[in-house]
This record gives sequence, structure tokens and C-alpha cells, in this order.
Amino acid sequence: MAASLLRWSDGMKHVVCVMVGIALLAGCARPEARIAFDGKYFRTRLNKVDGQRDQFTVKIRDAAKSIEGAREAGRYEGTSYCVNTYGNSDIKWVVGPDTPPEQLRLVDGDLTFRGACPN
Repeated sequence: MAASLLRWSDGMKHVVCVMVGIALLAGCARPEARIAFDGKYFRTRLNKVDGQRDQFTVKIRDAAKSIEGAREAGRYEGTSYCVNTYGNSDIKWVVGPDTPPEQLRLVDGDLTFRGACPN
């Protein structure tokens, strides 16, 4: 009985191999899909504000390595979101890439913008 539990069927081997392959591919990012801003790569994250589709925040990680690059990475992320969601690249920034540098705050090296897409 114990020996039969230890034997894997061919189907089970196939399922395990496919799952391992999917897990490996999920962690891969295509290098050519990444865009450098001011010669640096930034991780960004866009979130809707209070569940409203038109209002969002963009967090730019490690912005301290290039404030100018981080500004453009945030602009790109916000513009991409508005174009994909509303078909329009206009953004009303509360705090954004054109905010004067002295009014920008870095928190733990990250920069956060807030804006709204026209609807």
C-alpha cells in the first residue's frame, strides 16, 4: 500500500512539471518591456483613491536615485492609466511631475503623486 502511494502517475508528473514551469515564468520580466527614465529603472504602483476609477495615486519606488527620472516614471504610469481607462492622456495632478521640487516629499526614498483622469 505504501509503495503505491509513493508512485506518481504520468498525469501527476505532467501537472507538477507544468506548475513548476508556470511559477518560473511568472517571476520573469521581459527586459525589453522596461523603460528607463534618466538612465534608471523605477518600480511604480498605481492605486485608485477610495475605489474611484478616475482618481489615483502613483508611488515611485527609490525615487531618490533620480528625482527627474522618478517624475517622468510617475508621469508615464499616470498617463498610461488614463489612456487605457478613458482614452485620454489629460491628467489633473494634485501633486505630480510638474510640482515644484521643494513641494515634493520623499518618504523612505519613495515619491507619491496624486491625480485624476478626465471623465
